[in-house]
Amino acid sequence: MTSFNAIAKQTGVALITVMLVVAFAVVIATKMSGSLMFQLQRAENINSNQQAYWYAMGAEAFAKTVLTLSFKEKDDKTVTHLGQPWASGETSFPVELGEISGEISDSQSCFNLNSLINSDPSMLKSNNELDTGGDNEDDEQNGNSGKGNNNNPPPAENDKPNSKVIKNVAKQSFIELIILLNIDGVGQFEAESMAEALYDWLDEDSSIETAGGAEDDDYSAREFPYLAGNSKLASINELRLIEHFTPAAIFALKEHVCVIPNSADHKININTIDPEKPELLQALLGGVDQSVAEDIFSERGEKGFSNLSDFYSISAVSGLENFEQLKKQFVVDSSYFKLTTKTSFNDSYFSMNSIMKINKDETITVISRSIGAE
Repeated sequence: MTSFNAIAKQTGVALITVMLVVAFAVVIATKMSGSLMFQLQRAENINSNQQAYWYAMGAEAFAKTVLTLSFKEKDDKTVTHLGQPWASGETSFPVELGEISGEISDSQSCFNLNSLINSDPSMLKSNNELDTGGDNEDDEQNGNSGKGNNNNPPPAENDKPNSKVIKNVAKQSFIELIILLNIDGVGQFEAESMAEALYDWLDEDSSIETAGGAEDDDYSAREFPYLAGNSKLASINELRLIEHFTPAAIFALKEHVCVIPNSADHKININTIDPEKPELLQALLGGVDQSVAEDIFSERGEKGFSNLSDFYSISAVSGLENFEQLKKQFVVDSSYFKLTTKTSFNDSYFSMNSIMKINKDETITVISRSIGAE
């Protein structure tokens, strides 16, 4: 009887052991199966995202073709306007298991944030934005008579006798733009501080230009410290790091400003400024009324001004104060364009922004790509 009980106990222990082994095997198999399914799904997602990426690259190649054809077909190769094929707006194409959409915009129809440190000597001075003169003595010491000098342009017939010299046209236009956008809590003082802080972020030194500026000491004193960029911006999103730029201000500015990588050019194409956003043109002309901007857009028409002289001669601008200085901001041809691409493939989505430059030999170079929506 004792032997029988011992055998029964051993059999029970063996059965329990077998059941435990089977349970462990099931758990391990389930874990391995789940891990395998995860890896398979992950691989599928990567492949779908990669395909969406290549769709975006295909859209970029197509955009280059559109730009090339636009410039080959246009009658005057020195004029860029909104009546050309590249400016047809957002275009979508269905593809297998997805869709490609893209839109080309002129990067010279918006305010280039890097232009605050424009290499033009007349735009490098930051102190006392508006001055009544006083540079003649310096000009004579430097061997400049002032006639035709970039720092001190000669007075024009349509400039008023008491017109002030704008020492940094780009910065002054940026300040006017901020004010015109009517951002809550932002007035003249706040707008000037934002412009000075941006200037300090862009310039290469660590010296604060004015009281409204900010440099390393200001940023290193924050809860999560960092240093000033002291270089050109690569994206509008960098404004979030700069002193005085609140989310509300950045949101309001995004529709009117842009960044041309590694370029401080301040050359706005009067032919491609969006008439639905007149604030930029108002700011470039010294903060004029909206009615003046509307008159200019009306005179411009779909094909724009064929040359700058046609723009200068219209009545809406011919009598503006300081126009001889302000008109240096405008061109009628563009060299930089932006492609915004959105693609989808098998429930994977991809966004890319490409900045393209039209070279003098009419070839096109992609100078910048950024992933994701700005």
